Amino acid sequence: MPIPDYQTIMLPLLQLAADQKEHRFRDAIEHLSTLFELTEAERAEMLPSGAAPLFANRVGWARFYLKQAGLLESPRRGQFKITADGMGLLIKSPAKITLAVLEQYPAFVESRSRKNPSNESKDASPSHAANALMLEETTPEDQLADAYRRIRAELENELLEQIKASSPAFFEQLVVDLLVRMGYGGSRQDAGRAVGRSGDGGIDGIIKEDKLGLDLIYLQAKRWEGTVGRPEIQKFAGALQGHRANKGVFITTSSYTREALEYVELINTKIILIDGNQLTRLMFEHGVGVSTVGVYELKQIDSDYFESI
Repeated sequence: MPIPDYQTIMLPLLQLAADQKEHRFRDAIEHLSTLFELTEAERAEMLPSGAAPLFANRVGWARFYLKQAGLLESPRRGQFKITADGMGLLIKSPAKITLAVLEQYPAFVESRSRKNPSNESKDASPSHAANALMLEETTPEDQLADAYRRIRAELENELLEQIKASSPAFFEQLVVDLLVRMGYGGSRQDAGRAVGRSGDGGIDGIIKEDKLGLDLIYLQAKRWEGTVGRPEIQKFAGALQGHRANKGVFITTSSYTREALEYVELINTKIILIDGNQLTRLMFEHGVGVSTVGVYELKQIDSDYFESI
């Protein structure tokens, strides 16, 4: 099942504390992971920032909102316990705990009003209300992650359009720059000397696999619009054999047919196929053709600092 949102988590979290004992937060994460039957991959899935596991983050926000409403309390660091109001809510057997349910508790309303002061010019249109409801259903980190994904997708699409509009020579140099940023080819100058048309129709260039040049990687860079099929990959594989090479990278701005993808799995020569979408992702991750315009840091309470005072 997909990783539940924090509102889905709130009721099971409160029910876990119904024994009125103190519970450790990390034990609650493990208990809820089992309750929701999360796979190992889902348990290990991280926020896009890499700062914390996604599920643990959502459990943290569920606990935060329950504490805001006075349904949970923290008797000590890293632990939580149910309150009288929390027990009172469970007696009512709610089907689910949402922010709308928490609105009945003055402590929650007061806390929210301190963070969101009223604004007479605030848009009260139905579209604004729908957007506000959608935001309430996700954690702040989820909202940031969604915005980050949309911005990144738009940038990668724009990158691909820029690449397709460039010259073949520029595209080949872009490939070199990317591989150098990824740790191949030694310095950019060394890589630049290594790459160049070799006269073989199936090879566009050669680059060192490491700074010492212990092995070589043969390149084919195709700035194509059409899908690359098996014949092109076979031609590249034949050229590699002619050079007694066993490693190659085929990069295109388009995509590959199923037959081409299956072919590289059948041969002994190691050929990596990189399509346009993978190319722009790698460019983004390694800072090729993009620049940083802003950095937003997410911070959390440093518990060790307060413990040391």
